Amino acid sequence: MTQVLGGFAALNLHPNILAAVIATGYEEPSAIQLQSIPVILEGHDMIGQAQTGTGKTAAFALPILSRIDPTKRQPQALILAPTRELALQVATAFETYAKQMPGLNVIAVYGGAPMGPQLKAIRNGAQVVVATPGRLVDHLRRDEKVLSTIQHLVLDEADEMLKLGFMDDLEVIFKAMPETRQTVLFSATLPHSIRAIAEKHLRDPKHVRIETKTQTVTAIEQAHLLVHADQKHAAVLRLLEVEEFDALIAFVRTKQATLDLAAVLEARGYKAAALNGDIAQNQRERVIESLKDGRLDIVVATDVAARGLDVPRITHVMNVDMPYDPESYVHRIGRTGRAGRTGRALLLVTPRERRMLQVIERVTGQKVTEVRLPDGQQVLDARIKKLTSSLAPLVADAEASHGELLDRLTAQIGCTPRALAAALLRKATNGQALTLAEVEREQPLVPTSSPRERSERSERSDRGDSRERRAPVPLAEGRARCRTALGARDGIAAKNLLGAILNEGGLIREAIGRIQVRESFSLVELPEDGLESLLSKLKDTRVGGKPLKLRRYRED
Repeated sequence: MTQVLGGFAALNLHPNILAAVIATGYEEPSAIQLQSIPVILEGHDMIGQAQTGTGKTAAFALPILSRIDPTKRQPQALILAPTRELALQVATAFETYAKQMPGLNVIAVYGGAPMGPQLKAIRNGAQVVVATPGRLVDHLRRDEKVLSTIQHLVLDEADEMLKLGFMDDLEVIFKAMPETRQTVLFSATLPHSIRAIAEKHLRDPKHVRIETKTQTVTAIEQAHLLVHADQKHAAVLRLLEVEEFDALIAFVRTKQATLDLAAVLEARGYKAAALNGDIAQNQRERVIESLKDGRLDIVVATDVAARGLDVPRITHVMNVDMPYDPESYVHRIGRTGRAGRTGRALLLVTPRERRMLQVIERVTGQKVTEVRLPDGQQVLDARIKKLTSSLAPLVADAEASHGELLDRLTAQIGCTPRALAAALLRKATNGQALTLAEVEREQPLVPTSSPRERSERSERSDRGDSRERRAPVPLAEGRARCRTALGARDGIAAKNLLGAILNEGGLIREAIGRIQVRESFSLVELPEDGLESLLSKLKDTRVGGKPLKLRRYRED
């Protein structure tokens, strides 16, 4: 053990930081830690290229904490993260490593929480500030000197920050800090935009690159399933029947898709929840904790919402929607198979997405095996196996404890023990289909339309549009469907409608249901109670410079 810990001891970390690392139970530095810690300790600017899950947080947290002076009550280190979840994770890591440094304080700064306490903590001298760019710029508008004492800046997952549109915010933040600061940039990829930032804001940076892409996926069994877009939910349900998973994260492209799929899974009895950017921070934290402790088994998430998510229970990743690029695919499936554990990644591929599958295989250097949808017999076998596993432990002493009751009940009812057992099984399985014919009727996966019509509908779904006459989905109780003449051809997205209605209508997010954007109009689900008053409030609202003009939608 002494020899293993010597790896960290040889990195010249502050003794108190080293003690905290040992107490945490780290066994040896990772590749990114071994290469980055000496560079940062020496004060160099640095560009680090490494995937999530390689230990990069400790790679910058340990040397920066070693260089901070806890006796100085002023912000000395700023770590920028693209999402609230990642900011909280990084702040927690800093607090863990700083446990044996009296007087050192860490503050996480992110949207969705009150600004006052955050600004007060910074002004009171928290030495480490972990922030999302948008909220930090809000603080700079209140106090432009708030970052004037920063000596160390870290941009964590810089490529994600640019994808989320934080470039302008980053420029504001750079200008608010001393030019003499040390700047460290971590990014999974180094596109031109990242290189431009490095050339402008880093001074003679050292480069550290860790090749982990193939390593990330070697411990993960990968498979893909060809499916039409209109069959995805049915395919997910059937796959879950036969996959033996502990916890699973399902990736989709949009916030609405997280809600839709989570609702489908909950209706089937799975312990599932959505995780997207619209969910309040306290609820996000509850979802993640519930996944960790087993109260949830499935989380349906967007890429951004899953940033920083590391739950040891996750054995499966299901890509319900194809990621936009191979790097995102590697990030997604890296949620399982971590720290030497094995994992399984499933990818649903529509006919139009076969080319992207080939790109993923080329970039990762691995074949993503094709599998077929489980047939009715496989589903039936899986159900009976689960039923057998649940009943087997109960049989051992059942006759001794309930034998007399069995005799009494069969006598009173006037039936055989076999008939009574069958009745109890029917009740215990709650109407679940347990014959081949019933299973095949229960989960039809071939639509009634022709293959050509299915293909056309699949292509429209992949593009994000659909025919105007497509039937609306059923309404939830207490909701009314309203229509606006604004649609995709007007450059309108669901988030634009949502923001306008929230701002002008004074509603909370949970009050608004599904938003469906069609080519020439959009449908929005609003509360039935007080609808006329709400529509009156919204009568002058404009979206994208055009009048919203919401009206109750008459489906007849």
